[in-house]
Amino acid sequence: MDFKNFSLLVLAGGKNSKLGQDKRFIEVGGKKLLENILQKAQEKNFAQIFLCVEQEILPLSILSWKYDAKILVNKFKNSEPLSEIATGLSKIQTDWALAISADMPFFEFETLQEIEKFSRLRAIIPEVGGELKPLAGFYHKSLAEKFSQAIQFGETDILEAAKKVPHKFIKLSADEKNFFKINTRADLRMAQGRAANLSRKVPIISVADEEETFTEKLVENLSAEKISVAVIKSELQEFNFEIEGVKKFQDAGAKNVAVISSEGWLMFRQTERREDFLTVAEKFEGADLILIECRTPVTQPALSLLNAEDISADKKIAAIFSSEPETSDEVFQFDLRDINSAIKICKFLMN
Repeated sequence: MDFKNFSLLVLAGGKNSKLGQDKRFIEVGGKKLLENILQKAQEKNFAQIFLCVEQEILPLSILSWKYDAKILVNKFKNSEPLSEIATGLSKIQTDWALAISADMPFFEFETLQEIEKFSRLRAIIPEVGGELKPLAGFYHKSLAEKFSQAIQFGETDILEAAKKVPHKFIKLSADEKNFFKINTRADLRMAQGRAANLSRKVPIISVADEEETFTEKLVENLSAEKISVAVIKSELQEFNFEIEGVKKFQDAGAKNVAVISSEGWLMFRQTERREDFLTVAEKFEGADLILIECRTPVTQPALSLLNAEDISADKKIAAIFSSEPETSDEVFQFDLRDINSAIKICKFLMN
């Protein structure tokens, strides 16, 4: 797809009440969310780039100048994406605009390459992984008036408004992780964890597992899906060359197993000088994922098993990034018996 005939509406308004801070300037992988999407957009040669916001402030003005974008202040009193799109469509000079949410750190414009036909339609919304993505949709400029009228009658839902005009939902083969949105503090931790692994040759997840059975289940289920897993086991005591944990991981399907303690580390019973977890991890070859089993997270991202008094009524799996969560809204919680949910988290974090 050649984007030169399209305008881009970067939807960057909203109150961000769930995060408690302005998420447009939150960093994920060393890049602020809003600047990340503007930087990617600048490389695609859009006819126009509009930054749709609730009010103009100096940091937004600086970004608009840096990336040759024009600020559009929402003309409606609400901060819903539908009103941002309506405002943007009333200003574009092209026939079509792509409306994209600014809070998707892993979005790539290439994911929309499969969308080609636009004739006689007025709204085209991608469907990825069984979910519709209206905040990565194409909208015709003629919808500016229709959407404005819908808003005046109390409509706030983009999908409902789009269904009332000639539209099409197009299934894409793109990875749904590219459309991951940050709305909560738990989302932010997950995104930061995934971003940490994007910079690594082999992704790493540390698992705080006092029961010492959960990691084994992860290895077994990931291996069953043809994911090559290596394990580093933290051993607080002196080295035990016959340590039972090594064999259980090998039996579960681990490609390699290493044991590390205060004395040093060993892999396949070959001792080396004392090194840290990340250095040991670099020595694994051919692995798709490295799991570090430990009492507390030693590197990020991490999966922690939290006790009931820590987080909720039942023992849960909590996906965390930087530190132990202070409140339940900072974690993704799953029933410990539902290993598939944990596997899904691992796949997201490992990229």
